[in-house]
Amino acid sequence: MESRKVVIIGSGPAGHTAAIYASRANLNPLVLEGHEPGGQLTTTTDVENFPGFPDGVQGPELMLMMKKQAERFDAEYRTETVTEIDTTSRPFKIKLESGGEIIAETAIISTGASAKYLGLENEKELIGRGVSACATCDGFFYRDKIVHIVGGGDTAMEEATFLTKFAKEVYVIHRRDTLRASKTMQQRAFDNPKISFIWDTAIEEILFDQTGVTGLVVKNLKTGETTNRDTDGVFMAIGHTPNTKFLNGQVDLDDHGFIKTKNGDPDTNVPGLFACGDVQDSYYRQAISAAGSGCMAAMRAERFLSDS
Repeated sequence: MESRKVVIIGSGPAGHTAAIYASRANLNPLVLEGHEPGGQLTTTTDVENFPGFPDGVQGPELMLMMKKQAERFDAEYRTETVTEIDTTSRPFKIKLESGGEIIAETAIISTGASAKYLGLENEKELIGRGVSACATCDGFFYRDKIVHIVGGGDTAMEEATFLTKFAKEVYVIHRRDTLRASKTMQQRAFDNPKISFIWDTAIEEILFDQTGVTGLVVKNLKTGETTNRDTDGVFMAIGHTPNTKFLNGQVDLDDHGFIKTKNGDPDTNVPGLFACGDVQDSYYRQAISAAGSGCMAAMRAERFLSDS
């Protein structure tokens, strides 16, 4: 059975960075890329807030460059998906979808979190062309434009408030007539003159042409009436689902399913098991913060191995 000092599960900015640092420490890491090699950034277009790219960079290109950098230092990548990891004893036993099994002295979880979408036709195809789940990532592209946000929690209010820095009009679409957001976040949005609310409403269809999103068909859930609304973009702010199912309850999670780490470090409740990136970060969810936590995870794994 194959044995490794470090196995990295997931291959977004956190996983790639962990691979760079682990390989430079001569730990010969194995990266199991999963179903979506490169993570969420492979579904984006322009990335303009990652340091070192004054003219911006395409999301897939950035992930490819990170991977090549890790491979330059002999990190090994495999397009494998983990179905289960046994953390009851060390070394850990990692089971693969292909039927294989790997023994790991340490493991770094960087499986990310998947943004929730509405499940509308053409929705996923329009990501990067008017559909987004990250105002911080994409808000800049909507300067002086009209945008709509779906959601009623703190995330939706934060996204709406952030987008008013760029957009000329921001509309919040919510299925109910009251918000779930905290009172402070609600009031901040209510007091912002650029933000308007569309209550008791759901999106039925996203309208688009060759340039991207052009409008929405929305339905009032009380009256049943449907109307068309012009928009340049629609932001999904209905939450994220951390990719932790394969852990089978062996690792401590918070109330929203994100992996709990200790005191700002990537350490989990399981010695030798570390977590980085969006799978343990429900707040920042940025490529650069994920990359930084990947560096931390690799360094902690190196220290753990040297102290063992």
